[in-house]
Amino acid sequence: MAGIPEHLLKRAQEAREKAAAGAGGAAAAPAADNSRISDDLLNRNKGAVAVAEKVGNVVVAAPANGGVPFGAGPGGHTQRLLTVVKSGSIQDVKAVPVDKVHTWPHLLGIEFVAALACTAFTFVFSWFVNAPLLQAANFNQTPNPSKAPWYFLGLQELLTMFHPMIAGVTIPGMGLIALMFAPYMDRNESNRPEDRKFMTSLFTVHLMFWAVLVIIGSFFRGPGFNFVFPWREGIFFEL
Repeated sequence: MAGIPEHLLKRAQEAREKAAAGAGGAAAAPAADNSRISDDLLNRNKGAVAVAEKVGNVVVAAPANGGVPFGAGPGGHTQRLLTVVKSGSIQDVKAVPVDKVHTWPHLLGIEFVAALACTAFTFVFSWFVNAPLLQAANFNQTPNPSKAPWYFLGLQELLTMFHPMIAGVTIPGMGLIALMFAPYMDRNESNRPEDRKFMTSLFTVHLMFWAVLVIIGSFFRGPGFNFVFPWREGIFFEL
């Protein structure tokens, strides 16, 4: 009963005092007190008692003579306040913080701004930096050295070391498959680099492997695609 407010306890105490003060008058006129409760209500109360006994509930039973039930409150009511449950104990009114946000506008808004920034940079760069087209290709004269675009120079460099099947299919295919299975091998959800050593090492090895091949093919290959030192023979590379 520690959870009952003070004003309810005070009202119950006053009701008990009034009932005790009027006990003499109630004994002198029992017929008038019995008239407060109709036969219909008494029958319903007896039925509720029988049902409660079957299910094991504890209720206040009405006496056999049809009088006021024992332990009844003011006015003969058998309903009593057991406790007052505060709202905080049955419902959570505080928002639980989560680490997830909606794709729109949090992600797509940032990506859209990044796309606009890249477009503006490309526009300004093309305005100030001239990128002329070369003359028409002459099929009677092959340039020496003949190099692929820089993003394919890694494959061209591999062709100088391995068989075309290994350099063009096996090694790139194994690298792509390894990157595809990497998220399933490392299921750590942390965003901190020190907690993702496996993924960091794997991507670093992949990036450095390809970057070294592109750098060698771009600056260390001369006429005949032979190995040269750029500070001695010059740079045989054009964007």
